[in-house]
Amino acid sequence: MKKIIFLLFILSTLNIFSQKNTDILVTINDEKVSVQDFKRIYERNLDAIDNDESKDIGKNLNLFINFKLKVKQAYELKLDTLTSYKNEIKTYRNQLIAPYIQDESQFNSLVKEAYDRTKTEIRASHILVKLPRNYKPKDTILPFSKIMEARQRVMAGESFEKVARELSEDPSASKNGGDLGYFSAFYMLYDFEDMAYKTSLGNVSEIFKTRFGYHIVQKTGSRPSKGERQVAHILISDTTSNGKKIIDEVYTKLKDGVPFKELALKYSNDSRTKNKGGVLPKFGANRMVKPFEEASFSLVSIDEFSMPFKTKYGWHIIKLIKKYPILSFEELEKEISQKVKNTGRVTLSNNSILKRLKKEYSINIAESVKESLQKNSFNDSLQYTFITINQKNITKGDFVSYRLKRKQIPFNTLLNNFINEEILRYFKENLVYTNKEFSNTLTEYQDGLLLFELMQQKIWDISSDSLALKTYFDTHKDQYKTNDLEPIKGRVMNDFQTALDNEWVQLLRSKSNIKINKKVLKKLINYYRKES
Repeated sequence: MKKIIFLLFILSTLNIFSQKNTDILVTINDEKVSVQDFKRIYERNLDAIDNDESKDIGKNLNLFINFKLKVKQAYELKLDTLTSYKNEIKTYRNQLIAPYIQDESQFNSLVKEAYDRTKTEIRASHILVKLPRNYKPKDTILPFSKIMEARQRVMAGESFEKVARELSEDPSASKNGGDLGYFSAFYMLYDFEDMAYKTSLGNVSEIFKTRFGYHIVQKTGSRPSKGERQVAHILISDTTSNGKKIIDEVYTKLKDGVPFKELALKYSNDSRTKNKGGVLPKFGANRMVKPFEEASFSLVSIDEFSMPFKTKYGWHIIKLIKKYPILSFEELEKEISQKVKNTGRVTLSNNSILKRLKKEYSINIAESVKESLQKNSFNDSLQYTFITINQKNITKGDFVSYRLKRKQIPFNTLLNNFINEEILRYFKENLVYTNKEFSNTLTEYQDGLLLFELMQQKIWDISSDSLALKTYFDTHKDQYKTNDLEPIKGRVMNDFQTALDNEWVQLLRSKSNIKINKKVLKKLINYYRKES
């Protein structure tokens, strides 16, 4: 927790601020600090400062110099080589990069689209014709012909259900005729969901492809979303007449006022929930078997319980715990945004960035190397350059390593995926050189994290040592007017830390060459006087 608070403080004082003024304000050893570098740090903290003394430019400049000297020592001590530091910076860097590889407007559009779809549940049936694993273009001819035949038969008047039972390669189609029931956003693959929502009620979609194969969809229903429900249940897994006798006995006890929780613990065969009163996680449409879902959504009042009913799992009685209606966009935006990031939808946003980068970058593929890879020929060197992105060379061996874990994917699809990943990798690697805002933010976080590690060694660990703290207290008793450390331990520790910090700074400054440009400093002070 201390590290998080410390880094938040450092980052709150190190913000990005654009200035044209490049005059050198201070030189610390060989490092030149411009006015704009100092202003970038100083201005972010102005709103948090509530007194003129703390806003003093001279004092803030001294604090800035102290910060720079401490960070420099952290690098000299090679704290940036610590594994813990590297791992933390890697995690932060990836988080910081994320917004740069998303098309913000398209991402926001996908979030709004997903929210709108959560408000309306649709019902659809589908026919699937699978594609073989690691298929080549010629392998798609027969599956495509089969799905085309299915669509032609439906369009000619045959029932979708009949054709699905005969031609669909979805194993469930022989039982349900392709009917998928009601669903909304995030319940299906995005490509499937998108086509189902965009198809008009009663109509049949065009042929489309997902990673499972070729599909056609018929939209058979649409209704306002019922939201989600949370229920508790009692399960009697015996489906014989004896099981029916037990569930009826439980139902009678419920009507007589015996608590549901007590009966769940005694009778329910669901070992995961019986000790919790039978309570299940909340769920929406198409998440439970049909009889269970229908019974759950038919309950109107909280604590209302159903009559006994049967599913393939046995006999049930359920009680309504809570209703979850669809919330407003503002209330759900954060949750839906996270779901969009965690699903295939976000790749649509990435594709927009990739499209732009492919226009900006010089990308070349060595056709001779590509041909040898297609033929699985490894007679030539794996070090041969296969792809170049600007000045970066990507070898044949790089692609071979990538391919080893993805043998089931067709070559052309694999190559396209590989190129896209390498373009994004190149973009991420060079972002620190091409985007000043990103570079500044990352550098400031790195410096703040290093300073935390060094402060831990130089101040916090020492001041936390009981013997060192007692020694400091004994030599400064006069200022505390007491012989008992315990009641004022917090105050003494704070004073000890301040003393350690002052001593440390004095030592660093004595070993450093610091030159402040007084003329530039005076102009800066006058600038802020006018601003205020």
